[in-house]
Amino acid sequence: MEIKRLTAEELDARIADFAALLHACVSEGASVNFIAPFTMADAESFWRRKVLPRLGEGGLVLLAVVMEGRIAGSIQLDCDTPPNQPHRADVKKVLVHPDFQRRGIGRAMMSAIEEEARQRGRWLLTLDTRSGDKGEPLYIGSGYQVAGIVPYYSRDVHRPAFDAATFLYKLMPWAPMDTAASGPAGAGNSIAG
Repeated sequence: MEIKRLTAEELDARIADFAALLHACVSEGASVNFIAPFTMADAESFWRRKVLPRLGEGGLVLLAVVMEGRIAGSIQLDCDTPPNQPHRADVKKVLVHPDFQRRGIGRAMMSAIEEEARQRGRWLLTLDTRSGDKGEPLYIGSGYQVAGIVPYYSRDVHRPAFDAATFLYKLMPWAPMDTAASGPAGAGNSIAG
């Protein structure tokens, strides 16, 4: 298994492969912001319009897993946070192609994205997932804590229904603060030093 950080140029060169990955995941029911019908053109448009420009600007990290010459998975780290959140990043679009699931790709990508966060000085990682989704045990098994659940958060991919979302976070080991001191806003949460 090879995990590679991609440049905008590398993504552009393999945009059809990434579109195929996203299309396959959404077709299998992945709740990653899209609803059926979802075409290959829709998938390609996402990568061209939403990811490619941000990747070129440098606020987004894209990792891909290549297996058997195919894009088997991808994960994003969004470091384009507001000025008061330079320590935080969002883990986004954790995708594993249905043909390659149950091979440890998700866990490997989570570890790799944490290393990318460490290199960028980001020590609080956040993400959200459809409550009860098959990715939820992966995130919890990777050390993420549930912050809360929001009911009716998004439309279901295939059904005329609404799904709850689980919001999770992980405080990384290189955080420069005493994690025991964390608590509600205004409770003296400051970085020691």
